[in-house]
Amino acid sequence: MTLTLSNETATRSTAKSGDGRTWSADRIVVHALLIFFVLLAIGPILIVVLNSFKLTPAIFGGPFDLPTTKSFSVEGYLRVFTRGNFLLNYQNSLIVTVVTIVLTIVTATLAAYGLVEYKLSIAPVLGGFFIVGIMLPIRLGTVPILQIMIAWNLVDTLSALILVYTAMSIPIAVTLMVAYFRTVPTELKEAARIDGAGEFRTFLIALPVVKPGLAAVATLTMLPVWNDLWFPLVLAPSKSNQTVTLGVQQFVGQFLNDYPALLAALTLGVVPLVVLYIIFSRQFIKGLSQGVGK
Repeated sequence: MTLTLSNETATRSTAKSGDGRTWSADRIVVHALLIFFVLLAIGPILIVVLNSFKLTPAIFGGPFDLPTTKSFSVEGYLRVFTRGNFLLNYQNSLIVTVVTIVLTIVTATLAAYGLVEYKLSIAPVLGGFFIVGIMLPIRLGTVPILQIMIAWNLVDTLSALILVYTAMSIPIAVTLMVAYFRTVPTELKEAARIDGAGEFRTFLIALPVVKPGLAAVATLTMLPVWNDLWFPLVLAPSKSNQTVTLGVQQFVGQFLNDYPALLAALTLGVVPLVVLYIIFSRQFIKGLSQGVGK
C-alpha cells in the first residue's frame, strides 16, 4: 500500500517534457526564473517599439498599452527619414562597425596565433598586457586620445573612431582567440609544415578550427561599437560624421522633445543588432561558452 502511494505521488509531482526528460520541481523553478529574466530583458525593448507607433499623448497616457486606431501613427518614422540625416548616420555606423570588426579579427587572430605558437619568454608578459587592457576602461584616456587625434589631423573623421574602437576591442579579442588557438591540434599544424606550407599558410589552415571564436569576437566587437555615444560625441560630432547613436540626439531638444521620432530612431537603430544575433546566435553562444571554458 505504501509503495503504491509513493508511485502515485511521484507521478503527480513530475511530468515528462517533449524531449523525454522529467519535469522536476527544480527544473520548473529554473525555467520559470529564465522566462522571468527574458521578459525583464526584452520588456523595455518591446515598450520602445510599441510606443514608436503612437502619438505623443498616447505615449504618456498609456505607455504599456497597444496602439489603437486612434493612437497608431507612423509619423515618427517619417520624421526620422525626412527631418534628420538618419540614412547618413546609419551609413557612418555601418562603416565604422564593419571596418572595426575586420581590423579587430585580423589583428587579434594574428596576435593570438603568435602568442600560442612562439614559445618566447616574453609571451606571458604580452598576454598579461592584454588582460590589463580588458580591465582598464578606455574612456579614462579620452583626453590623451583626443590630443593624439588632433596631432594626427584625424579629429572629426570616421578614421578616428575606427582606430579607437579597434584598440578598445583587441584585448578581449586576443584573450578569447588565444584560448581557441590552444585547442588546434598540433598534428594539423605539423602536417601542414611537413607538406611545405609556410607559417602564414599554416595559420590559414588552422583558422577554420577556431570559427566559433571568430563569431564570438565579431559579436562582442559590434555591440559596444554600434551602441557607443561617448567617442562619436568627442571625436566625430559633425553632422556628416555622426553615427546612429549620436544622430538620435537631434530629436531631443531643450524645449521640445519629439518622442515618436526618438523612439522610432531607437527602434531602427537596434535592428542590425537583432539581425546579427538571429543569424549568429548559435555560433556566438557556442564560441563564447567554449572560449570561457578553455
